[in-house]
Amino acid sequence: MSEKKVSVLEGFKAFLMRGNVIDLAVAVVIGAAFTQIVNAVVKGVINPLVGAFGTKDLDSYSSCLKGTCKMVNGEVDGIRIMWGSVLGATLTFLITATVVYFLMVLPMSKYLARRAARDAAKEGAKEVVELTELEVLKEIRDAIVAQRGSGRDQ
Repeated sequence: MSEKKVSVLEGFKAFLMRGNVIDLAVAVVIGAAFTQIVNAVVKGVINPLVGAFGTKDLDSYSSCLKGTCKMVNGEVDGIRIMWGSVLGATLTFLITATVVYFLMVLPMSKYLARRAARDAAKEGAKEVVELTELEVLKEIRDAIVAQRGSGRDQ
């Protein structure tokens, strides 16, 4: 029975030590911190800009689908559509996507393209060196064959 516990613990340890798990944990922590930054930008910059045209709180933007949407005895009379909160979430998403693309995806893709070009250039240089060595070996072979051939004639 202790063998099974040891193998389960070893399997769990191997699972935790895989690079994917560590990378995923780091991504979650960074994502949580990044979410706070984006939310602060939306609340501190975007909402006041929108507030210049209306209210600072996007969540207060709504339309009434049916009825007057007035508070009657602590309840909303009518059907309220809270499109302001959807607009706020959409702005948050767009800001997040823009920042991720321009600060993470675009630089990484440029870096990987440069690295691939550098590796291709190194591979091309290696092939040229190998080709040159092959040509030298062919010349040596031809010289040896020519020496043997000229030695037999004499």
